[in-house]
Amino acid sequence: MTLPSTPDELLSTTRAVRKRLDLTRPVPRALIEECVDLATQAPTGRNRQRWHFLVVTEPELRRTVADVYRRAVTTGGGQGPTERDLRRMYVHPGSMERVSDGFRHLYENIDRVPAFVIPAVEGRTDGASVLDQSMTWGSILPAVWSFMLAARARGLGTVWTTAQGPLERELAGVLGAPYDEVMLAAFLPLAFTVGTDFRPAHRIPREEVLHWEGW
Repeated sequence: MTLPSTPDELLSTTRAVRKRLDLTRPVPRALIEECVDLATQAPTGRNRQRWHFLVVTEPELRRTVADVYRRAVTTGGGQGPTERDLRRMYVHPGSMERVSDGFRHLYENIDRVPAFVIPAVEGRTDGASVLDQSMTWGSILPAVWSFMLAARARGLGTVWTTAQGPLERELAGVLGAPYDEVMLAAFLPLAFTVGTDFRPAHRIPREEVLHWEGW
């Protein structure tokens, strides 16, 4: 097994893993706990530490959650891509086809994924100002990314999905989460990966995203 040996390699090879999740191998609780311990070392607004991580591994509950995932995915929602988005999405031939293939594979096999991690944050941002939104999301996103990096360093793979969004209230009910007090921020399938030879992704040129001294 070859795992990242430097911070740069870890950051550049932590991929959104869908097709290469090992659906046959349970993930030890101790490994997930290690990833959560590292996740909660992330920065958090005003040191409020409002993060929570709901982990689902029990087979029957996992099947129930997988059903919510599938129905939420087919519900749709969210803003569609702009013309500029589409240009960037398809700038490297074949990349979106691979993403779509991975999405279908995950959808069809979601009930077989050995663990789900649903990060949550205290405080809802429905209709909130940009300031309140940025303070709340800024207190969970760094922690989740740290979780995903820690997972990669341990031979685990995951992918940030927003599948919980359309049916967030229902999922909160299934998990016993207080919907009026917390947001389920994401839905992360978690498993060992089939192989560990992940590579940096193709991205648009730096010149398109880097702005010096202003836009």
